[in-house]
Amino acid sequence: MLKFGNTALSPVNNTATYSSKIIVIVALSLNTGCDMNLVKHTLRFKHASAAATTETRPTVRKFDVGQRTQLSDFGKYVAECLPKYVQKVQITSGDELEVLIAPEGVVPVLQFLKDHHSAQFTNLVDIGGMDVPSREYRFEIIYNLLSLRYNSRIRVKTYTDELTPIESVNEVFKAANWYEREIWDMFGVFFANHPDLRRILTDYGFEGHPFRKDFPLTGYVEVRYDDEKKRVVVEPLELAQEFRKFELSTPWEQFPNFRTPAAAEDVDTSEKENK
Repeated sequence: MLKFGNTALSPVNNTATYSSKIIVIVALSLNTGCDMNLVKHTLRFKHASAAATTETRPTVRKFDVGQRTQLSDFGKYVAECLPKYVQKVQITSGDELEVLIAPEGVVPVLQFLKDHHSAQFTNLVDIGGMDVPSREYRFEIIYNLLSLRYNSRIRVKTYTDELTPIESVNEVFKAANWYEREIWDMFGVFFANHPDLRRILTDYGFEGHPFRKDFPLTGYVEVRYDDEKKRVVVEPLELAQEFRKFELSTPWEQFPNFRTPAAAEDVDTSEKENK
């Protein structure tokens, strides 16, 4: 604790307090005739102390231990209630809970998360797809759910291949209708018992599924409006260009720490097996 005249100054705790302390120190130094070198040294010391308490790695979202503990406990609870379908529970670097399930467990798991009193994930925000050709089951289907009651989100993931259908969840969430049609159109994943499974984004007579990794970037045909025929025509694609050598290094490579997210943290659900 520092003293200027008869006034004692306690250490600063935040920026606002730090600014007010500076004003008080300067004012007291002028009134009491203190040495300005001592004042400058004190200000430098306090500025260094305040800087030492700041985070060296800024982040948009603070790390919340309590929230991660709650998510982990709820993930274990879901795994204990549905051991037949839940294969893995993990928490991502952004404090988001992920439940990986078997394909046959899509309907019962989503029904459980929607109707259970401790969950109440009544909103299906989105259904996404991902294609990883190197996997045995190349397609990954992701269901994003929201609980307004508990202000929480959960991500349910499952998998399939080109031929095995996934059960439609249209009877559980009516919002799944168009989401499943979009995945069928883009990836070619078939949803069994869907009331109206047809293409939703591509044109009539379109062949292939554009979001598959083996689909060519330029497509197979070109669709354009012919001014002479006064209608839209479909023609074979003609793409001719000179050889170009691409330089893969980019200015963004200097930030390797932010290029890939941190690995997800697995939640240990082995307690249910020991009981």
